[in-house]
Amino acid sequence: MSSSTSLSSSIEEASNQTLIPGLPDDLSVLILAFIPYSHHPRLKSTCKSWHFFLSSKTLISLRLLHLPPSAFSHLLCIFAQDPSVSSPFLFDPKNLAWCPLPRMPCDPHTYGLCNFTSISIKSHLYVIGGSLFDTRSYPLDRPSPSSSTFRFDFSSSSWSRLSRMISPRGSFACAVSPSSDQILIAGGGSRHTLFGAAGSRMSSVERYDIERDEWVSLNGLPRFRAGCAGFMLDNGHEREFWVMGGYGQSRTVSGVFPVDEYYRNAAVMELKNGGRWREIGDMWEEGERRRLGKIAVLEGDGYKGRPTVFMLDENDIYRYNMSSNRWLKETSVPRKSRDDSSFGFIVLDGELHVMAYLNGVDCAEIRSPRLQFKRAATLFIQIYNPRKKTWRSLCTKPPFHKIDFKNAVMCSVRL
Repeated sequence: MSSSTSLSSSIEEASNQTLIPGLPDDLSVLILAFIPYSHHPRLKSTCKSWHFFLSSKTLISLRLLHLPPSAFSHLLCIFAQDPSVSSPFLFDPKNLAWCPLPRMPCDPHTYGLCNFTSISIKSHLYVIGGSLFDTRSYPLDRPSPSSSTFRFDFSSSSWSRLSRMISPRGSFACAVSPSSDQILIAGGGSRHTLFGAAGSRMSSVERYDIERDEWVSLNGLPRFRAGCAGFMLDNGHEREFWVMGGYGQSRTVSGVFPVDEYYRNAAVMELKNGGRWREIGDMWEEGERRRLGKIAVLEGDGYKGRPTVFMLDENDIYRYNMSSNRWLKETSVPRKSRDDSSFGFIVLDGELHVMAYLNGVDCAEIRSPRLQFKRAATLFIQIYNPRKKTWRSLCTKPPFHKIDFKNAVMCSVRL
């Protein structure tokens, strides 16, 4: 018997088995669908019928159809390294559970992908652009921007290649238009994490149509801008694509060392007005800070359904006031860090998560710093609730040996 015939017969046999003895399959299917998504990989080994159902394409659709919004799993997707070499992981803070995802398709000619963007839309995860090394380019040690777009389907647990961007880029601003299922990107360049202040900059803007799998050029930014952050303001009355911070031109110190010139302002594309750009003035005074910190956006939580934008600057969190165009201090991180780049910063289920990878420190040591015996590395997460103005924290043992939040890519996933 061939392997394909054997596999087909095994799947057919598993699908005919009872999921939960003593219960009708219709009820059993709903019970299994209600289990948090992060537990599914461990449950697949229970029996053939469970493996068949938890690997089926209908599982995600059942969750989206029958689960109340409060029961959805809010997961954090972490790309610690190049996703074609190292598997990304989903983390469930509520259940302290980790779930690996398949590696992204590998190109034998490229390596070292970084500075890409990852976003989730419904039951799909997108990986867009980035900077990498290409063995076919010359010189070999010069990074190149990528135009690739990949999509991971949680229903089939598989990756697929999508249409390439018109202009390859990494380190760009990206946002999703919830009313039209479109992805907007702006600026970017070819900078790689191995080189501190090198690489190109660009001003081009593109829009990706998910249904048509098509990239379209839009009006470019007023100036070259890379390393910037983006978000959408789409509350029915206003439809704007905001691009904040980043760097443009560079200067040299002593005529040798290149140093970036960081923007203190923002640019806004008015999508209801033909895609015209307008520039917002400086968001802070000279000498107040060197550059924009890490940005996290809480969608539709502000005045008139506007997003609430937060910034992590060193050990302080600021809230952006659109009316005054100023950053107002919100709170300080309870457990400080000497280097804010060692923090990861993201919104998950309406809360701000500040993450630190503590090498050789466990939860007991966090409570008692005088303990001398060090254990395995710990991912320490401090969670701030903007509505309640309260902090809490949790610890977990990460599945990866090392992570640098300065270079890691993260996004939130709702399943």
